[in-house]
This record gives sequence, C-alpha cells and structure tokens, in this order.
Amino acid sequence: MPPAYRPRNVIAREVSRIERSFAPLRMTALSVGVLAQVTAGQIAAQARLYVANQDDATVSIIDAGSRKLVETVDLRRYGFADNAKPHHVQVEPDGSAWYVTLIGAGKVAKLDRSNKLLGSTDLEVPGLMTLHPTQDLMFVGRSMSAVNPPPRMAVIRRSDMRLVDEIDLLFPRPHGIVTHPNGQRVYVASLGTNQLASVGAAEGEVQLIDVPGQAHGFVQAAVSPDGRWLAVTAELTDQLMIFDLSDPTMPKLAQTLQLPDGPFEPMFTGGGRWIFVTCLSANRVAVVDTKNWKVISVLEHKSFAQPHGIALSPDGQYFFISNRHQLGGAHQHQGGKPTGKGTVVAICAATRAPVNALPVGNYAAGMGTPLKVGKAIPPPGSCH
Repeated sequence: MPPAYRPRNVIAREVSRIERSFAPLRMTALSVGVLAQVTAGQIAAQARLYVANQDDATVSIIDAGSRKLVETVDLRRYGFADNAKPHHVQVEPDGSAWYVTLIGAGKVAKLDRSNKLLGSTDLEVPGLMTLHPTQDLMFVGRSMSAVNPPPRMAVIRRSDMRLVDEIDLLFPRPHGIVTHPNGQRVYVASLGTNQLASVGAAEGEVQLIDVPGQAHGFVQAAVSPDGRWLAVTAELTDQLMIFDLSDPTMPKLAQTLQLPDGPFEPMFTGGGRWIFVTCLSANRVAVVDTKNWKVISVLEHKSFAQPHGIALSPDGQYFFISNRHQLGGAHQHQGGKPTGKGTVVAICAATRAPVNALPVGNYAAGMGTPLKVGKAIPPPGSCH
C-alpha cells in the first residue's frame, strides 16, 4: 500500500473555522448539511440547468422543470475572452450561485442566480469540479486539454473564491473528481495512469489506489447516494469500473463492466438503482442496473452526437445529456469543428425514454443543477 501523503494543514484549519461558524445552526433539528438544505417548494423555483458551451464562451440556462431554454449568458460581457472555454458547471444546492471552470481563461468563476459575477480564482487549466456537501469548500481537477497540467487538486473556499490549497496527488493528469456524500473523502481519477487518489477533505492526506490492466484513461467518477459505491469511467478500455467504498478511505475494485465506445461521465439515479453513462465516441448512453451490475439498456437518439456531460434534475426524474456535435476525438478541446449546434437531450429516468432535445451553444460540455445531498435525492418516478 502506498504511504499516505500529508500536505500542510490549511484545509483542516478552514474546516474548523467553517464548523465553528455553523455551530449555532447545528443546535436545530436539521439532519442534512446546512448548505444542502432545500425544501420541495424551493426545488421547483430553483431547478435550473447550466450548460457550458465551450466554443462560444457562453453558458445556456435551462428550466429543468419545463425543459425550456431560459437564457444564454455570454461570459465575454464580464471581460473574458472569446477563448475562455467554459468547461464544467456546479451549482449551490439552494440555487443561489453557480460556478464555471474556464480552461482558456485559467479561472474558476462564481455567479449568482441573477448571473452577477461574484468573484473568480486564478487556476491553471481548471477542469471538473465537485462541491463539499456541508462545508464552504469546492475541489477542482485539471482539464485534459493540457499536455502536462499540474498534478494537483485545488481547494477553493466558495464564499469568497479564495484558493485555500493545492494538494499534490502524486500522479499526472488529475481529471475525474467527486466528493463522498458524507464529505469526508474526495476521489480523484488520473487520466494518465491507472490510479485513483482518495483525499481526506479535512486533513488533505492522500491515499493512492493502483488499478490493474492496460491504460484505462479515467475520465469522471460518481458516488452512489448511500456512499457505498464509486463508479469511474475508463475511456480507453471502454469500461465502467465499480469500487466498493465499505472503507471510504481505500476504494476496492469490485466490478468491471464493458460499455459502448468512449464512456465519459457517469451519474447515479436517486436511490442508486441505476447508473446512466454518456458514451462519447459511440453516440449513445448506457444504463447500468446496480442490483446485478449489468448493462440493461443502450439509449440512442438522433441528437446524441459526442454525448459529453450528464446532469440530474433536482427532483430526480430527468437526466440531461449534453452533446458536443464536433469533429475530432474526445480530448480535442480546441473545438472549432462543429457539425451542428450543441444540444441537450432530456431523458425520463424511470422509463429511459428521451423526452425532448434543445439546441444550445457550440460544443456543449459539462453541466450542473442544484442537487441535494446523497440519499436526499428522490428516486425516479413518473415523469410529467
């Protein structure tokens, strides 16, 4: 077992400070983290889907309930350049703010619900992000577009967008990233080596997990709502790898499933029964049953063209699939080769039936919605 790496204790001090600031709130009967507490009525009012259009320096905002385009935010109006390259979006659980990584600009930006720019953090080739479920922290990996990105995970304080720390992960090209629902671990997957990092959210200690086999090319990860399973896409071997999190510190490989060409982003349904996976090179979406760990369906749609990102509606009933519609391979982030406008396809999670497709900007990439934490996400039911 590789030795644990322990960076400076900046994160621990930040977590301690944040916990003290929330101490009066813990005296109430709330059982879910205060940053993630959302009522059913609030969900309806805040159900916005944010889509990063990487070639256009814009973000499309879609009403997740009506599945209609609300507006398109042009990031150039904030002073960002044409090649800002928005890549991934995360949203506060209460919908009050959203974050977008800008590969070309080298920034992570924060905007409020009215799309006012609240702040930004300078970061070399920022890629995918994950929010801590209860603390004022976010964790950021690196874009696969860089030849040699920093081998570090960034830690940002969300309230003021201050860069708290950068944790050395001891492997190259950290890309896929997800936080455990209990907030104690962050999992980072390497695009360049067959390794995962399990990082302590409080202390920042790093445990490396070696994964056997040929080069996998890990793209993105997801954790089941109950915190039991970690799903990681392997783009080079066309696999979905399932890790047992009985010991959250050290994920253990439990299942390996063969998927259509180029599995990219996975996501569990509420309740954790199914995993939907975008398969970018195959122009399909695979559905995995977690009861028997089998691929039970491969979805097709005329608007699936390099399906990249995946997001779940806050009520747990719809998946949204972003599609690049570009020529070139999975890692050609320079874009500029459109075969058509980007699209977002809505799928009923319960029936696995596509509902509608919306045109958005060029090179539709990562997406985000305001989701509650873990088991609080409703399981699929009837779509309406």
